[in-house]
Amino acid sequence: MTEFWNWWVIIIVAINILGCWGLLYWTRRIKESEEGETTGHVYDGIEEYNNPLPRWWLNMFYITLVFSIGYLVLYPGLGNFKGTLEWSMEGQHNNEVESAKRLYQPLFDKYADVPIAELAKIKQATEMGKRIFVNTCFGCHGSDARGNPGYPNLTDKDWLWGGSPEQLKHSIVNGRIGAMPPFGANLTASQVDELVNYVGQLSGNKVDEAKAAAGKATFDVQCFVCHGTDGKGNTSVGAPNLTDNIWLHGASKTAIADTIRNGRTGEMPPHKDILGDAKSHLVAAYVYSLSNQ
Repeated sequence: MTEFWNWWVIIIVAINILGCWGLLYWTRRIKESEEGETTGHVYDGIEEYNNPLPRWWLNMFYITLVFSIGYLVLYPGLGNFKGTLEWSMEGQHNNEVESAKRLYQPLFDKYADVPIAELAKIKQATEMGKRIFVNTCFGCHGSDARGNPGYPNLTDKDWLWGGSPEQLKHSIVNGRIGAMPPFGANLTASQVDELVNYVGQLSGNKVDEAKAAAGKATFDVQCFVCHGTDGKGNTSVGAPNLTDNIWLHGASKTAIADTIRNGRTGEMPPHKDILGDAKSHLVAAYVYSLSNQ
């Protein structure tokens, strides 16, 4: 905060406190009105008498003002002044994090060296992993891990980057970035339509067989590098299996055509700095247990 705004805040706060004190002092000095003395205000035939506030009520306001001054001495509130306690939200957060680490880290470390496949069979470990997952991963994958539109379902054994324990943990710790390049500039509308039919045929849907046959020729030139000649995908680059009728961005012809024309980009952010290795290990065990029950 600049020096100008620092003093601006201090002055505004001081004016408010002094203004409240002045108002209370002025109110206190109003003497009990004599019988018949009113403010001149009438509401529904009822006249308003000009009486001061009760002493106990005034004292409560004074106590509030004293409290506010004490608070501003101890805590931030006067511009750049940090308060004598030097409290901050960041400092309190860090203290609570450190306190939680001391309490819970031994529980996480207990399972850090247990293989993920074995850990997935230990109920306490998977329950811990589930709680971490729900707090950290639900925004994309949902609290039940079945995914939201555009985000993978983690319960169906269909893995873009592989579903082995090592591959799962790598995805959690280091993240993943997948990209389907747009082909709209390279293909005609007819070629896109033919590709849609061929891809639909790969996944067992009813399609125009003549268009699907023509689409295969385009697929073998444009798409095989990532998806393979059989369309089963490639986990090393995150290319999906097109033969299992599981679709990340929709299975309709319109959705598939849109994917071909405009491409898709997806990112799984790395969580090594958020969770650390021990928590990531537990989350990997939980996710592995979902598709290997």
